[in-house]
Amino acid sequence: MIFGHDTEAALQAAVALINSTGNPDALTTVQAVDAWYAEHRYTGRRDRDETELEELRALRPVLRDLLTTDRDHAASLVNDMLSEAAALPQLVRHGDEDWHLHAIDGDAPLARRVVVETAMAMVDVIRLDEMSRLSLCADENCQGVLIDLTRNRSRRFCTTACANRNAVAAYRARTRTR
Repeated sequence: MIFGHDTEAALQAAVALINSTGNPDALTTVQAVDAWYAEHRYTGRRDRDETELEELRALRPVLRDLLTTDRDHAASLVNDMLSEAAALPQLVRHGDEDWHLHAIDGDAPLARRVVVETAMAMVDVIRLDEMSRLSLCADENCQGVLIDLTRNRSRRFCTTACANRNAVAAYRARTRTR
């Protein structure tokens, strides 16, 4: 494990939220938010309404900028995000999760908690100088973001579908030249 469990979980949730902007958009209903929330094991307040959905949708470009910018700009964004949310890091333990950091109350709106948890995760990425673990998908027809948690930093595609599409294209190109 490169980062702590909570850091990896927050980054993976942010990447999934960013990549939900695909064609078709995967975040258009409250039920889609429910699925994302459950998959990424968020806890705390849920309003389950259109406002919450729209707030999460509005976060996608903000988080994309945070995860794909250079280290110095990311640090500035993190500081702004944590300051605006009046974040106060605390160790918490709940459910089957051992001690980990939360920096905002569980009663805060979901979108604000996502911003703060992602910003806190980026603190580790920035401090460890691991920005290269975050990148854009190598598929030229995809705008997806990926987090590479492999030991050898070999991940290039945001999904298996993108990787397979490129492998097939490369195979076809090789067989055409023979």
